[in-house]
Amino acid sequence: MESSIKKTDGQPLLSDRLTETPVRRRQFLQYAGAGAAAALVAWGCKKDNPGPDMGGKGFYFGSGDIAILNYAYALEQLEAAFYTEVISNPYGSISDWERALMMDIRDHEIAHREFFKAALGQHAIDSLAFDFSAVDFSSRGSVLATARTFEDLGVSAYNGAGWLIQDVNYLALAGKIVSVEARHAALVRDLIDNGSFANDEVVDANGLDLSNSPTVVLEAAGPFIKSKIDVTDLPTY
Repeated sequence: MESSIKKTDGQPLLSDRLTETPVRRRQFLQYAGAGAAAALVAWGCKKDNPGPDMGGKGFYFGSGDIAILNYAYALEQLEAAFYTEVISNPYGSISDWERALMMDIRDHEIAHREFFKAALGQHAIDSLAFDFSAVDFSSRGSVLATARTFEDLGVSAYNGAGWLIQDVNYLALAGKIVSVEARHAALVRDLIDNGSFANDEVVDANGLDLSNSPTVVLEAAGPFIKSKIDVTDLPTY
């Protein structure tokens, strides 16, 4: 069964387009909106911003908003790699419906990854290597538990980093992406335990989604990231 995103006006499925052709910078600017587009163009013209390099400490995220966008880019790389593996090696009990859902989430994560890569341009960190050895991809329980961890972590990461972003256009873009990540988190949680999509593990007494600082998020994601990273100048709290 193919992804539940249907063909329209003779166009190929989203999954086909994303896996075959990376999202280009121009497409990103169109999707991001006029404000973000203007900011990104201006940013791309700056020559004094530090670019990522391996150095002795690993992939350097940069500082300020660049570092935050590279932080988000790293997390989107992680999620895209995970769901790509899920589809490549689906658990034996996966239904056509669940496979279609996983394909849709994979496609969204690939789109997010490519958006950040396009936005960052020469400041983007290189592709990271990941370690999913702790995940049993033949087990539905293991896959969904890991997906829940990644999705909950992703939502809390965007919530926790939002107030650290200086440029309001980047903040607006992050808001658009985190809303999709929250949809993923709700879906995965309900696949595991129907009705758990907004329980007190992820929503506090004020009805607000939980947030985590970049330090907490990277500590949680660390076991899955093989590449050495340098987040020395990443804003945090």
